[in-house]
Amino acid sequence: MPRVALHTLGCKLNFAETSTIGRQFMNRGYDVVSFDQPADVCVLNTCSVTDRADRECRQLIRRALRNSPNAYVVVTGCYAQLHPDEVSGIKGVDLVLGANEKFDLFGYAGNLEKELYPHVFVSEITSANNFGAAYSTEASNRTRAFLKVQDGCDYSCAFCTIPLARGGSRSQSIEECLRQANELVQAGYKEIVLTGVNTGDYGKHDGTSLYTLLRALIKIEGVQRLRISSIEPNLLSDDIIALAADSEVLCPHFHIPLQSGSDNILRKMRRRYSAGMYRKLLDKILSRIPHCGIGIDVIVGFPGETDEEFGRTQKFLDEIPASYLHVFTYSERLNTPASSFPHQVQRKDRFQRNAALRQLGLKKKQDFSARYIGMTMPVLFEGVVQEGERAGWTPNYIRVHVPAQSTEENTVVPVVLADGKEGECCGMLSDDQVTA
Repeated sequence: MPRVALHTLGCKLNFAETSTIGRQFMNRGYDVVSFDQPADVCVLNTCSVTDRADRECRQLIRRALRNSPNAYVVVTGCYAQLHPDEVSGIKGVDLVLGANEKFDLFGYAGNLEKELYPHVFVSEITSANNFGAAYSTEASNRTRAFLKVQDGCDYSCAFCTIPLARGGSRSQSIEECLRQANELVQAGYKEIVLTGVNTGDYGKHDGTSLYTLLRALIKIEGVQRLRISSIEPNLLSDDIIALAADSEVLCPHFHIPLQSGSDNILRKMRRRYSAGMYRKLLDKILSRIPHCGIGIDVIVGFPGETDEEFGRTQKFLDEIPASYLHVFTYSERLNTPASSFPHQVQRKDRFQRNAALRQLGLKKKQDFSARYIGMTMPVLFEGVVQEGERAGWTPNYIRVHVPAQSTEENTVVPVVLADGKEGECCGMLSDDQVTA
């Protein structure tokens, strides 16, 4: 049986798309193996959100060739779309596919045998209209599935290459989303996470909305949990907040990018809100859903970010009721407005600011989970066992660990939360809840 090794860099959307490509190989009789195992074909789905992602992509291509010197190597994703010449220039690469071409790999790959020179098929991103049904699962089989409902972005944030790599905003039809969600539920998945480049923009060009999609999805028989991967603050509507407050299916958890607590920096970033608007949104959410988990993205070291403005961001984050932070160091990206902005921040200062906010993020995470110590919460347990423990997630996104033998994968179990490490909790099950 021929073997294919797949590897994904970047976001959950990329994982969903890689999983779809993997199913195409399986339908043709391929065995999917680990990226570190010898394979006949290696497929790398890339990210290009930072220069670090670009470097990692190049390293992974070379690693694949060390493991499988004669493998047919396919590179797709954002790095391939933005820099096809760089990718095709890496010795051993056979096929480079852009955003419009990735789901027709077999139409471009021929007989999947190595040739003297690589083939590059990357169309202009302005022509991108290929959506492609896509969903993926985490390593914890049949537990959480990531369903792609939206792609591309119409925004013009000064630091972002996503519109250049993925094109304009477009959405999967509600009917197709429901079909795929039903397929996932029938396969045994307990939680579906909606993902996209700008998920809150769902339905913008189709006369519908994310709220309408959510209303339809929560009615699917057998779906136990529905979660939104990330949503822009200006797109998190009162209707969605109310639905999360009233529904037992839509999880009380929102991941809402902030990027900066300085209005001056937000304007330079071309974001569509102010720090004050963001704070009012969080207050509105928590007034309706006091136990809601709120995750935040923030970028440090954006051009022109002075010590004073960074301090403003740090103070803002310290004061707002977040449950965790994702901190990113600003990275210059070719063909973005910010790459030519004056007053670029020195790298050592960027890294120091990143470290400071990561410490703050850990404190936020610890403080949030501590509020629930001693309370009983439903936890969806995953399949992966590490150091004798199985972990899972509460609806409001607290990670909980229990002894592996005390429960089974893909079960939702009431657990009494106890103190743990680094913002995660230990769980205690009563005797009648122990399954093994």
